[in-house]
Amino acid sequence: MDNKKSLSEIEKLRDNLQNTDLPANLRDKALEQIERINLTLKYGGNLSQIDITAKYIDWITNIPWFKKTEDILDIKRAQEILDKNHYGLKKIKERILEYISILILQKQKKQNEKIDYHAPILFFVGLAGTGKTTFALSIAEVLGKKFVRIPFGGLSSALDLRGQAKTSPEAEPGMIVKALRRAGSINPVILLDELDRVTPEARSAIMGVLIEILDPGQNRNFVDYFIDYPIDLSQVLFVATANNTNNISTAVLDRLEIIQMPSYTDEEKIAIAKNYILPHYLKKTGLSPDNLQIEESVWPKIIRPLGFDPGIRSVERKIEEIVRKIAYKIVLGYGINFIINENNLKEYM
Repeated sequence: MDNKKSLSEIEKLRDNLQNTDLPANLRDKALEQIERINLTLKYGGNLSQIDITAKYIDWITNIPWFKKTEDILDIKRAQEILDKNHYGLKKIKERILEYISILILQKQKKQNEKIDYHAPILFFVGLAGTGKTTFALSIAEVLGKKFVRIPFGGLSSALDLRGQAKTSPEAEPGMIVKALRRAGSINPVILLDELDRVTPEARSAIMGVLIEILDPGQNRNFVDYFIDYPIDLSQVLFVATANNTNNISTAVLDRLEIIQMPSYTDEEKIAIAKNYILPHYLKKTGLSPDNLQIEESVWPKIIRPLGFDPGIRSVERKIEEIVRKIAYKIVLGYGINFIINENNLKEYM
């Protein structure tokens, strides 16, 4: 990189900092880094730091320090969305509606006095396919918040959450900062998915970082090692999931409100398959209900193809397979209206 081009790059970094809404002392800190590179360039020094600084400035200028979405606090709308997205689960829906009710009262009272209310961290625990992740998505939809998922399955280092200090070009922020950047707001719903599936050797360190992230007394000043500046996570609505609580530390559990997800009965699975899953895949594939009809006698065979399953993932896979095969037949010109019955079910599954 020649000197003229380097000076141009430095000027771009400086402009980027000045044109982004940042905490004032963070901007000053970044400007100091740019000036050090500028001096190095003027006196013929090594420019190896310019890429690292450019990467750092790209990250700090894309964290939504002051950007937020306005919460939608409408209890009737919330009830409608929960009923649209989920069959049954009355007690769990009530718990979500109670939470929204508190937010509504809090907002009304804020006009007269300051209230410091910390949202509970809902922790959905249950077997695979029982709706844990989709409930987290519904909470974001109900409140009008952005939604980001952080998968903990196989997470092998606390640095994956907290980031790595910028001592090498490969260093980067952790998953929390990346989630905020993807969300584009400082108050999204962040799903901490499958907390029980972190690797055993890293579990203790990861649980330690989780305490800092989830504790309202600490998460106002969360420090990512790469960003090296406190980030306020107090406006983030964290939601967590796990299959069980065996591998989660007591200190972390103390900061979570456990909501046990029940297994589905065959009758519930049929209702979900007919009223939620099938219409979803028909719409997704561009088909109409006239293109595909499934006789009543077939549903028990679809929901129990290989014996009992507590969740609905296998049901989803089977219905997706059926819809996919129907779409293929329509494109090939074999017809436009198909009925699945006991005689032809094997053709589609």
